[in-house]
Amino acid sequence: MKTFRLKRGLFAPFIMCCLIALFTAGCSTGGEAKEGAAAQAGSGDSSTPAQQEEVRTIQHSMGTAEMKGTPKNIVVLEWTYAEDLIALGIQPKGVADVEGYKKYVNAQPGLSADVIDVGTRQEPSLELITSLKPDLIIAENFRVKDTYEQLKAIAPTVVFDNYSKEASQDQYATMENSFRTIADIVGKKEEGEKVLADVQATFDDAKAKLKAAGKEHVKYALIQGFSNQDAAVMLLYSDNSIAAGALKRAGFENAYQPNPLPEDGYAQTTVESLVPVQDANLLYVVQDDDNIIEKQMKNNAVWNGLHFVKEQQTYSLGGDMWVYGGPLSAKILVDKTVSLLTQ
Repeated sequence: MKTFRLKRGLFAPFIMCCLIALFTAGCSTGGEAKEGAAAQAGSGDSSTPAQQEEVRTIQHSMGTAEMKGTPKNIVVLEWTYAEDLIALGIQPKGVADVEGYKKYVNAQPGLSADVIDVGTRQEPSLELITSLKPDLIIAENFRVKDTYEQLKAIAPTVVFDNYSKEASQDQYATMENSFRTIADIVGKKEEGEKVLADVQATFDDAKAKLKAAGKEHVKYALIQGFSNQDAAVMLLYSDNSIAAGALKRAGFENAYQPNPLPEDGYAQTTVESLVPVQDANLLYVVQDDDNIIEKQMKNNAVWNGLHFVKEQQTYSLGGDMWVYGGPLSAKILVDKTVSLLTQ
């Protein structure tokens, strides 16, 4: 019996109920052909017949999962891991909150029309999941603490812990590790490396474009904004976040350099806290139906006095720019940012 150890991840827990609600409901447009080509690169099953019949034990954050062969009918309870499967050329059988995924995650290709919605990420439907007869369930630790025993009774369940304290230093690296683990489990290790190599090529291309435009190490600040009881809430992302980690690898320089780094990869902040980064370019993610930039900030004196506002150096990444995503989202983020800051 062969044993694989699941590497711990590095996502960031949301510190406000409103943010959890935002992600439950559902964050640039991409869809370029090259994203699709990268995602389809793993459409063939690279596992051997022996591997397909081998009983494997996968150690993960909540125990172990034993499975025979290569899983085919996979239910995913966290969007990032659904994106990971799609990048490997695999459509999940079921996904939690399909509507939210389609609204907030711009990774291409998207979910196919026949993917079944199995409920919310906080409270997936065990009955629906059972009806799909999955041979693998992939989940996130903090979401399934109360339902893990029931889930593993349905099918082998692999749980990533992307919120561990020790994993707070480099969430992008942890995203890559989780992606590699999933690729290994589904028999697409080689395809997974090709996907990551394609992402690296995107980073290298971004650096070349920045250099050609005379904007090497161009500075930025990245925020995600939303409303809480009509008050504007902003999350300011640090270099240990997935999104800022991708931008750093592509040659951009984050103007927000807190010490120590926030464990979540972001700091919840207000417009006044943007003063120290006002000389940078501001990248922001907001929803069209909750656009704090056009609403709450429109007549805000502090906001209108910031250098990047006065110099028109604020750039929308789109509401479907998923800043907690996998390799496909990283490519879209970097490509969009290069386009915005070199125009």
